[in-house]
Amino acid sequence: MERHSISEEKYERIRHLFPAEEGKVGRRPKDTRRFVHAVLYILGTGCPWRDLPAEFGPWNTVFKRFSNWCRLGVWARIMQALNEQPDEEVAMLDSTIMRAHQHAAGARKRGFRARRVEPSRAWGGLVGA
Repeated sequence: MERHSISEEKYERIRHLFPAEEGKVGRRPKDTRRFVHAVLYILGTGCPWRDLPAEFGPWNTVFKRFSNWCRLGVWARIMQALNEQPDEEVAMLDSTIMRAHQHAAGARKRGFRARRVEPSRAWGGLVGA
């Protein structure tokens, strides 16, 4: 399975959620699976729509279809369907709740005293006459 693709099992779980194309005017979509992979690529890499690789089709076509699906609530239904049976292959950790060692927290070090530094030639200070 490629990095930005969806497994066959997951695709079959969400396939019935795609909007019906009957009754619409214009050209029919060629490959819905390729479109889903294109959206996963955009979301996975964070690249702009204009930088979408040509293998996914024209970026503007993919963007318009993505926008239409957002407006129709298709993506919300897809996410809800995929979350019903979570994939436990991947776990995410939120680092805001993790504790660091006390020395990594930037605490003041004991026994350290700042010393007074005299200006010198190396620092461009005054030179005695």
